[in-house]
Amino acid sequence: MTESWSTAQVARMARVSSRTLRHYDHIGLLPPTRVGRTRWYSRRDLLRLQHILLLRELGLGLDDVAAVLDGGDDEVAALRHHHARLMSEAERLLRLADTVERTIVERQGGTPMPANEIFSGFREDPYAAQARERWGETAVEAQGRAAGWDQDTAAAVRREGEDVTRALGVALRTGRPVEDPVVQELVARHHAWVSRFWTPDRDAYVGLGRMYVDDERFTAHYDAVEPGLAVFLRDAIAVYAASNLD
Repeated sequence: MTESWSTAQVARMARVSSRTLRHYDHIGLLPPTRVGRTRWYSRRDLLRLQHILLLRELGLGLDDVAAVLDGGDDEVAALRHHHARLMSEAERLLRLADTVERTIVERQGGTPMPANEIFSGFREDPYAAQARERWGETAVEAQGRAAGWDQDTAAAVRREGEDVTRALGVALRTGRPVEDPVVQELVARHHAWVSRFWTPDRDAYVGLGRMYVDDERFTAHYDAVEPGLAVFLRDAIAVYAASNLD
């Protein structure tokens, strides 16, 4: 008999939730090979899941993942492309690690780095160009404000954003509607968190919610926490903004 693995075994091996696997099945992205009292996945299914998770790691939304996997392209060629991209990123991270190490040496009284090597390994913020395009100087001011935070403040702001996102994921997973007072309280926290960077009015906040769905990078970020979270947050933001913002 061909070797197969249950949903629980696959979830444990791949470090994803059983709910995520059910969602992938529901949308036709990863149907199990055999369904009985439980879902059973073949080795081919495991390799397809590996490819899905790789594409998600690279920031693709689920629709784009499906297009890549079912588009008729040579999957080995696609994997070679992703491998090359990952190797390029690994090289960049090694350069960045070297930059940090040389900065430590300089701070301890060692040889100063040439000015043109101080930023070696850094890449441009992938959201910066779009932020400037959408909000102009507002984005510039937000970036400047965040740049002035000390490490403890920056870490606290990051933790708050992560906590709110996780709590929203739980609300979605437990079936709370976007109008639920618990969800709306979490959206109020989200608005307060966003306001640490810039304070959006009603239209701007609703626009931010739409961007979470329209931009696949944001969708991938939120849906990695809980499938469908980007749409859930967009709709919850619209409800909050209509009742609480001018």
